[in-house]
Amino acid sequence: MSKSVMGRRAFLATTSGAIVLVAGGNLVIGGNGAWAMSTKALTGDEAAMLVRMARATYPHAMLDDTIYGKVIHGLDEKAASDPALLRSLQEGAATLKDKKFETLDEAGQEAVLKAIESSAPFQTVRGECVVGIYNNPDVWKVLGYEGPSAELGGYIDRGFDDIDWLQDA
Repeated sequence: MSKSVMGRRAFLATTSGAIVLVAGGNLVIGGNGAWAMSTKALTGDEAAMLVRMARATYPHAMLDDTIYGKVIHGLDEKAASDPALLRSLQEGAATLKDKKFETLDEAGQEAVLKAIESSAPFQTVRGECVVGIYNNPDVWKVLGYEGPSAELGGYIDRGFDDIDWLQDA
């Protein structure tokens, strides 16, 4: 049998982490089992590594990995029809794997990201995160942003300063 199959016990034993890979190499399942993503171009290992990179680049403890997974899923969709993008993302994932990114603590991950910040893969993921995370209405709710206000007369009388988490950021 060429596909690796993970038994229920092995799956449950490994789901305490942020990301788990299962099935034929193209399925990424969140550690809490609350989300999954199937990839078209990237392998599951590559996508999972890029999700870790996205979270480490824009760390928000209050955001679930689902948000970061959606960003990488979008990149995977684009890479399915763009061989140059696919190669770049694969190169980035391989670099992180070589540096054992997933085993590093926060400071170690930050050092790796600093070392690769001028690379095309890093810049691609960074750019997608800016749009994919901060233009996401689900994220707005978590961060306390009420959304665009121009059509509602602006924020001056709508609580522009009523977010309560900023002092903790």
